[in-house]
Amino acid sequence: MNELLLLGSVVLIFGTAILAYFLFGKTGLYCVSVLATAFANVEAAILVKAFGMEQTLGNVLFAVTFLITDILSECEGKKEANKAVMLGIFTSVFFLILSQSWLLYTPSENDTAMSAVKGVFSNTPRLIFASLTVYAVSQFFDVWLYHKWWKLTEKKFGDKKKFLWLRNNGSTLFSQLVNSSLFTAIAFAGTYDFSTLVSIFGSTYMIFIFTTLLDTPALYLARYIHGKKQLREIKLKSR
Repeated sequence: MNELLLLGSVVLIFGTAILAYFLFGKTGLYCVSVLATAFANVEAAILVKAFGMEQTLGNVLFAVTFLITDILSECEGKKEANKAVMLGIFTSVFFLILSQSWLLYTPSENDTAMSAVKGVFSNTPRLIFASLTVYAVSQFFDVWLYHKWWKLTEKKFGDKKKFLWLRNNGSTLFSQLVNSSLFTAIAFAGTYDFSTLVSIFGSTYMIFIFTTLLDTPALYLARYIHGKKQLREIKLKSR
């Protein structure tokens, strides 16, 4: 069941990002990135077992933020990709302050939710600090490396559009390695034993490899959507 749910999550979340880009352009991607960043901070606290590995549930939501920065890099430019990263950082800081303020309230005697909220968000500061640090480092690194790969392939082959799969996978796989190792160390060191930490790191990176390979077709589709929009705008201007 967990395996099917994870596969369904990949299709749903990546599909939502592409649909948002089709309907609302880069604004849609910014919205999905902000929501994914906030929800992933909660999901990261949940451990599940799937495909024979123990893993945090926030992996797919974190993965879509890398797809989004790659789409923005490819179709809208480096500045817009970095803007998405800054929005994610702002969201994490705001979510940290807001979620911790909930714990300061004295609940009513009729309240039934506060104990569950405390259970979820009592460990949130460390997780959000970890995800905020890792998100900033790995995402800025991903955008930088994406454009480095792009310059290299364009210079070598003389074509700006070719080898999209190489710059996508080449940048994301390296940045996800940084993401997985830093997040495991900062978020869970001292909470779990070493073997569990190794298991979390290994499973997290394996999931990121899987999602990175799956997001390549989504990136090609996003570029196709962008190209169609550009053609429509040219036709409208020429009338």
